Amino acid sequence: MRAPMKFRHLALTVAAAAVLTGCAGPNPRDPYEGFNRSMFKFNDAVDQAALKPAATAYKNVLPTFVQTGVNNFFGNLSDVWSAANGFLQGKGEQGMSDVMRVALNSTFGLLGVLDIASEAGLKKHNEDFGQTLGYWGVESGPYLMLPLLGPSTVRDTVALPLDIKADPWGYKDPVNVRNIGSVTRVIDKRAGLLDATSLMEEAALDRYEFVRDSFLQARQSKVYDGESGPRGGKDKDADKKDAKPAVSDADSGNEAAPAAGEAIMAAPAAEKNASL
Repeated sequence: MRAPMKFRHLALTVAAAAVLTGCAGPNPRDPYEGFNRSMFKFNDAVDQAALKPAATAYKNVLPTFVQTGVNNFFGNLSDVWSAANGFLQGKGEQGMSDVMRVALNSTFGLLGVLDIASEAGLKKHNEDFGQTLGYWGVESGPYLMLPLLGPSTVRDTVALPLDIKADPWGYKDPVNVRNIGSVTRVIDKRAGLLDATSLMEEAALDRYEFVRDSFLQARQSKVYDGESGPRGGKDKDADKKDAKPAVSDADSGNEAAPAAGEAIMAAPAAEKNASL
């Protein structure tokens, strides 16, 4: 069975399990907190034992220009699906901009290793199908912590299979090259978050709550492009409850804490477009 298919089944199974086993908790956006905390501990154990050490070695050993090239290459692939979701959201100008990014970086940028498009003034966007559903008014539903994939919501988990299916790297042959690239992609993404997650570990009294609240707040902003609701409309009551503010500077005693929270949003569900 192909890896994307395995993770599609995993994501849907986790969502179903959370719905069936979760008990209502004090936070209406996190009724499955017991389940989510268990998954958070599991993910953290995997991260501390394998992913973080690998990312640290990757960052310390490889030259910066190599790391930048890897990040640019996979970022160029993600621009393909980002462009499609831009069009699905009715953002024609943004969608065309992303198409131009892919065309420019894939040719003059040596298959995306060089980010020529950004230097040319074409802004990078990060759109996925969960954002598209949210943009058209589909509510996020409860918060979910997916095993290995990280923070998500019921809506984003339902959208995850299509995000994975649409990833161009998922069709790369031979399979061993695809798998090596997928692992490199995840390690590169984790390496980019090392500093932010270290700040989070220092700042947050309850790391689970910090991750959850930062994720929900930043995800809502990302879905609505900074507006207050679907398609730029007014707030819905549910939208207002999506998340309480992330840990403040005063609470954490660390001015960089908000930056750590924002970094958590950089790769929801461990970068959903990665074909693990």
